Amino acid sequence: MWRAVVVVCVLCLMALSTPSCQSSGVPLQERMARGVNGGSNCATCSIVLGLIYQLSEIHNETVVKAMERLCSFLPSQFKEPCDVAVDFLTPFLIQIITDEETPDAVCLSLGFCTTDPGHQTCRLWPKPKTDFNSAVKLRRALIEKITRTKLLEPSICKLPGIKEICAWVDTTIGHHLPSFDVDVDGFSNVQTLRGYSWRGADCNDDRSDVHPGTRPVDSDVTFDSNCNGIYGSDPTSTRPYEDVLCGGTQPRGIAVLGDSVGAHFHLPEEWFDSRKLSPKVFENLPFIIENEIDWPEMSSVTGTNHINCFYAKLHLSVLHTLLYSTSKCGLVLIIPCNIIKSFNIHSLRRNQLKDYPMLIIYSLVGNDVCNGHADTFAHMTTPQEMYDNALKTMLYLDKVLPPNSSVMMTGLAEGRFLYDSLHDRIHPIGRLHNDVTYPDLYDYFNCLEISPCTGWMNTNKTVRDMTSERAEQLSAALQDLANNNASLFTNFKLYYMECPLNIGFRFWAKYGLPTWKLIEPVDGFHDNQFGQALTAQIAWDYFEKNHPEILGSINPNNAEIERIFGQQGGYRN
Repeated sequence: MWRAVVVVCVLCLMALSTPSCQSSGVPLQERMARGVNGGSNCATCSIVLGLIYQLSEIHNETVVKAMERLCSFLPSQFKEPCDVAVDFLTPFLIQIITDEETPDAVCLSLGFCTTDPGHQTCRLWPKPKTDFNSAVKLRRALIEKITRTKLLEPSICKLPGIKEICAWVDTTIGHHLPSFDVDVDGFSNVQTLRGYSWRGADCNDDRSDVHPGTRPVDSDVTFDSNCNGIYGSDPTSTRPYEDVLCGGTQPRGIAVLGDSVGAHFHLPEEWFDSRKLSPKVFENLPFIIENEIDWPEMSSVTGTNHINCFYAKLHLSVLHTLLYSTSKCGLVLIIPCNIIKSFNIHSLRRNQLKDYPMLIIYSLVGNDVCNGHADTFAHMTTPQEMYDNALKTMLYLDKVLPPNSSVMMTGLAEGRFLYDSLHDRIHPIGRLHNDVTYPDLYDYFNCLEISPCTGWMNTNKTVRDMTSERAEQLSAALQDLANNNASLFTNFKLYYMECPLNIGFRFWAKYGLPTWKLIEPVDGFHDNQFGQALTAQIAWDYFEKNHPEILGSINPNNAEIERIFGQQGGYRN
C-alpha cells in the first residue's frame, strides 16, 4: 500500500504543490516536508488513507486487506518496495485504525500530520464520531509503545521501501535536458525523461549536427538531417526532395516558455476515485512519472495528433498541429522547461545560423501571483519585477533565436473562474460519500501551506480579488513591454495578446456551458484537455486575424509530402 502512497499520491501531491522545474535539484524528501503541520507528508497520508478506507468499505474487507489490494494494482516493478513498506507499517496501523476515526486523526497519531505552534489543526475529512483530540492522544500512546522496538519517522520518504522510491524519483525526474542524449545535442529518441514528449525526436542520436529544426545538410539527399522525415531525390527531376517540396517555403518551429499550464500538468482522476481504482488505471504509471506528470505531447502549444498517447481520448487540434498544417517541412516542438516565474530560462538550444526560425509562446499563466503562503501579496511578483524579468528573458532570447523568429507574450489568467466554477462540486476523493468538496480541498491545502495557488484556490473572496488585481497589473506590464520595445530585438518580433484561457472561459460561459468541464478534476487548478484545445484554437484564430506573418504561408506541396512520406517519422510517429 505505501508504495502506492508514493506513486498514487505522494508524487502527485508533491507535484501538485511543487511543479517539476521549481523542485529540480531539491530532494523529494525536502519537498514533501514543505509547508506547516506536516505539509505534503500530511496531505499524502490523509488522502491515501482516505482512499484505503473507501476501498475497505467497497470490498467489505479489513483496512490491511485494502492496503494490500491497492498495492496489487501497481505495475510489477513496484511490488517489492510496496511489500517492504506494508510489512513495516502494518503493526502501527492495526493498532490505531478503527471505523470511528478519520484519516486525519490517524495521520496525526502516526506523526505525519502535526499541529505546529500558532497554527490550527488541518482536517480534510468530516469530523470523526469520537472526540478528535482524545482519539489522537490515545493512538499516540499506542504508537509510542510500538516505536520502542520499531522506529517510525515522521517523513514518508524515510519509510522502508519508500525511501528507495524517493531516491529513484530524485535521480529520474526534474532535469531540464534529456536523460538519454548520446550526441549531447539537446534532443533524444526516447519519449520520456525530458525526451521527445518535450522536444522533437532526434532521428540520429549519434550525430550532434542531426536534430529537429535545423536546416538540411546538402538538401538531405542521402539522409534526413533535420528530422522532418523528408530526404532523397525526386526520381523524375533528380532534384532533392527538400528543394522540390520545401524550397521557398517558410518552415518554423514552435515552443512554449511557461509554467505547468503550458506543459499540461494532469493527474488521472481515476487515481483519486476509490470506485475506479484498478490495475488498469495504473498500468501507465512509469510513463506518467517519467514525464513528471506533465503532458507536453498533448498541450495547447506543443501537442500533436499523431503521437500515440493513451491519455488523449480525443484528437483535438492544438497550435503545433495547426502550424504543421501550414508547412510539413521543418516543424519542431520544444518545451525547455516549465518556467516558475517571469525569469527562469533553461535549456533552450537553437543555432542562430543553422536552425529554422521559431515561434515562441511566452505564457506565464499564474505562478507570479500564486504561492503557498499565508502572506499572499508578499510573495507575488511586482509589476516592475515582471517588466524587468521579462525584458531579461527577451534579451536572452534575442541571443539564441534564429533570425525572423517571433515571440508572442500572453497575459496572466483571470483565476477567479476556478472557485466560481468548482465551489459547489464534489472532488473525486469525496465521490463515494459526497463528503469532500473543492472548497474543502482548497482550505486543507492552504491550512498546510502547500497550495499551488493560495490566491485563487481560496474560499476568501477578498484574497481571490486581490490576486486577480495583481495579475491584471502584471499583464499590463507585459503588454507595455511588447508594445514599446520592438526596436530592442534583432532576431524576433515581439507581440502580446490577452491570456487565451481567459477568452476561452468567457466564450464557454457565454453559451451557457458549464465551465468546470474545462478544469482538471484532481487539482482544481489547471485547464484540462478540452481547455487546452479551446485555448489553442482561440490563439490560432487571433494569430490568423491579427498577425498572420508569424504563421508563414501555406506550403502548396503539403499533400505531396504526405503522399510520399506519410507522417514523416520523428515526433509525429
